[in-house]
Amino acid sequence: MNNKDTFIELVKNNITRNGIDDLLSALEKTDFYIAPASTRFHDSCKEGLVIHSIKVYNILREDCSSKYSSETLAVVSLFHDICKLGYYKTELRNNKNEQGKWEKVPYYTVDDKFAYGHGEKSVFMLMSDIELTVEEATAIRFHMGAYEGQQIWSTLATAYGQCPLALHLHFADMKATYLKE
Repeated sequence: MNNKDTFIELVKNNITRNGIDDLLSALEKTDFYIAPASTRFHDSCKEGLVIHSIKVYNILREDCSSKYSSETLAVVSLFHDICKLGYYKTELRNNKNEQGKWEKVPYYTVDDKFAYGHGEKSVFMLMSDIELTVEEATAIRFHMGAYEGQQIWSTLATAYGQCPLALHLHFADMKATYLKE
C-alpha cells in the first residue's frame, strides 16, 4: 500500500464526522499527497507531508490511545500540517556534483500565499470542511510549541495546561521530525 492509500485508510477507519469525505475530495485537488513536509528540515522529499502526517499519527496513537478517542487522535495528527497545501515550490540552484562539476539541482522553497500563521492556518482550513472540538483546535493551533516564537510562550503555557493533547501532539510532531526521520 502506498503512502496516499495508507493515509486515506487511516482517515476512513478513524474519522466519521460530517464533512470528512468533502475534505478528502478537496485534498485530491491539491499537492497534499506529493508535497514535502519542509524545505530541508524533515521529510523534505516528494510525499514528505503525507509521510510525516502518518508518522505523527502512529506516534500519537501509541502514546495516547488510552487518553483520547481514535477520531480525535486521527484528526489532530493527520491534519496538523494541512496548512502546507500549496506552500512549497521547487526551484533550481547550482550545486557541485560528486565529480566537482556544477549542475542545476531542484530544491524546495516556501511560497506562502496565505500568511495566517502555522497552526491557526491549519485550524482555519480544516474548519471549512469539518467541525473541530475546542481541544482539537487548540492542539493543532499550538502543535509547534516554542518553535512559534517567544511572543506566544505565555499563551503556550496556558494552552498546554488547559489542553494536554496540544503538548502530546507537539511531542509526537517532534518525535516524528527528529527521531523517525
